[in-house]
Amino acid sequence: MELKEKQKKILDVAVELFKEKGYMGSSVRDLATKLNIKAASLYAHIRSKEEILEWICFGIAQEFFDELQEVKNTDIAPKDKLNLFLDKHLSVVLQNRDVTHIYSNEWRHLEERLPEFIELRKNYQEEVEELISEIYRAENWELKSPAFTTRFILHTLNNSYFWFKRNTESTSEITDEIRAKLLYGLLGNQKQ
Repeated sequence: MELKEKQKKILDVAVELFKEKGYMGSSVRDLATKLNIKAASLYAHIRSKEEILEWICFGIAQEFFDELQEVKNTDIAPKDKLNLFLDKHLSVVLQNRDVTHIYSNEWRHLEERLPEFIELRKNYQEEVEELISEIYRAENWELKSPAFTTRFILHTLNNSYFWFKRNTESTSEITDEIRAKLLYGLLGNQKQ
C-alpha cells in the first residue's frame, strides 16, 4: 500500500484523532478541521473514514508479517529465534504506539474488509504459533497449549505500549524486561 504525500499527512492526523477520540467518536469533519481544510476536500484523497482505518490496520499488519518472515528465514538457534521474534514484534509495536493502539482496539469497526482482516490476523497467529511450537520442540521445552501461549505472547506484546511512558525508557530496556518476564513465565523452572 503506497500512500501519496497528502494521504500520509491525512493518515498522521487521523491517527492522532482516532487515538484521542476513538474511531467511532471521530468524524470526517473533525479530521478536516484538524487538517484546516473543508471536509469535502478530503474526499479528493480518501474514499471514507473507514479507508483510513484500513490503511492503519492493514499497514501495521504488513509490518508484523514482514518482521515475522525475517525471523522465520533466519538460520539461528531456536532460543535465539524466539528472542529475535520478541524483539522484532515489540519493536514494531513500540515504534508505532498510537497506530498499534488503534490496530488493537479499533479493527472491529472495519466493515467492508473486516472478513479479510480477521483472516489476516488468524493467519498471523497461526504462523507465530507454528514458529513457537518449532522452537519449543527444538529446545525440548514443554508446551501444553500452543494456541493459548501464542495468544498470550501476542496480547502481551501488542499491549505493551500501555505500560511504558514514551520518554522514560528505551526500546531495548522495554524489550529486555518483557522478554525476561515472558520467557520466565512461559518456561517456569525449565532451563532458559
